[in-house]
Amino acid sequence: MTPGLVDWKSLAFITALMLTSKGLELSGVFGRLAPRLIALSRGSEARLTLILLLMIALSSAFIMNDTAMLVFIPLIVELSRFLGLNRARLVVLSAIAANVGSALTPIGNPQNIIIWKNYGVGFLDFTLHMMPFVSIWFGALLLALPRGGRFDLMPMPPVALRSHLLVLSAILLASNIALAETGHYYIAFLLTSGAYLIADREPFMAVDWALVMTFAFIFIDFRELALLLPLHPPCSEEGVVLYSTLLSQVIGNVPATVLLSTKEALWLPLAVGVNAGGVGFITGSLANLIAVRAGRISLQDFHRLSVPYFILFVATSVVAFAF
Repeated sequence: MTPGLVDWKSLAFITALMLTSKGLELSGVFGRLAPRLIALSRGSEARLTLILLLMIALSSAFIMNDTAMLVFIPLIVELSRFLGLNRARLVVLSAIAANVGSALTPIGNPQNIIIWKNYGVGFLDFTLHMMPFVSIWFGALLLALPRGGRFDLMPMPPVALRSHLLVLSAILLASNIALAETGHYYIAFLLTSGAYLIADREPFMAVDWALVMTFAFIFIDFRELALLLPLHPPCSEEGVVLYSTLLSQVIGNVPATVLLSTKEALWLPLAVGVNAGGVGFITGSLANLIAVRAGRISLQDFHRLSVPYFILFVATSVVAFAF
């Protein structure tokens, strides 16, 4: 194996986004917002579930799905315990919502970042092309909303808001997007790292550097594998979708993207395929593993709901490209 196989530009940008995501998390903005949104439920389990899924999906589009699970799953566990909700069901729906929401933008997850960089797609263009699929997928989640459940509202402890960290992280996030649009991935990493080291070191110290190294090894291992194995994805758009979703279920959607983005696959079917492939078996996405472990649910509970949604997502996506 050689470091020359690492996609250093993508890794630099992924790291920059992980830093800004950690900064937003530590600012307390999500903990501050959650109780207010929960109050909007007015004691309706269906409304609370919808609010949480919307919040998770929208957050995942900008702070990445893995971070969203780290932020929201502990909240969901506590809510389930205090309000008597079905914890396993809510955790699984949250994991699906995180995978779905992160599919919307080029910065929502690592596989989108890789595709965005490798294929040179504009931020807005990527988002507009993915929006119909994300809308259909999220709409399907509404089928799983609970019917008629009620609960007594419980007061939640206040969460301190670190305004300086919120403002800094928001500015860095916007700067990273602008720099990536012009291909300045290294500058995005240096700017983000330098800003946190000077203004507030906690995000830099708290970010999961082991996960960064994991992505580096994924690049090395699977780009080397791509050079050795004569993989030839189907030429048709629906074939690429099906191929990439199934491969994601076996090795994960980030490795599948690394493996297939070196081939002559069209970017949109590949993006749709690897994002749909994040749902389903726990191996499809790191966000799934985080949700299961942090939510303390069984694999059986996870797959009972996630696999049918995977089948639904794949079927709708293949049909969309076929017709």
